[in-house]
Amino acid sequence: MSENWSEFTEETVNALLEDGSDPDAEYTIEHHFYHVDFARLEKVAVEVFKLGFEVTDAEEVEFEDGGSAWVFDAIREQSLDAESITKDAIKLEALAQQFGVEYDGWGTYFEGDEEFDEDDEE
Repeated sequence: MSENWSEFTEETVNALLEDGSDPDAEYTIEHHFYHVDFARLEKVAVEVFKLGFEVTDAEEVEFEDGGSAWVFDAIREQSLDAESITKDAIKLEALAQQFGVEYDGWGTYFEGDEEFDEDDEE
């Protein structure tokens, strides 16, 4: 069943802005994919690349229960335009479902005053 990407995106964007993130900045939006079958995941990565996303190299991650899976991110630099991010999430989730892999949503990083970022890391 699909996540409500519109609601999730609105909440995430609002939280970033409420925390003081720069509304005019360009953000690195990372869409996350995973699957146990590398070959299947690789096919999705090729299709995502054709859509204009930067695609990271797949990495194998191990889970606490002892299992493992391959993961990659589809990256796009853009503003915090909730409508655009939501459209991408819906499109990428549908593509993942078409290939039988998992789309694990999107994320980004706080973009604000450099001084705040340095203080935040301490």
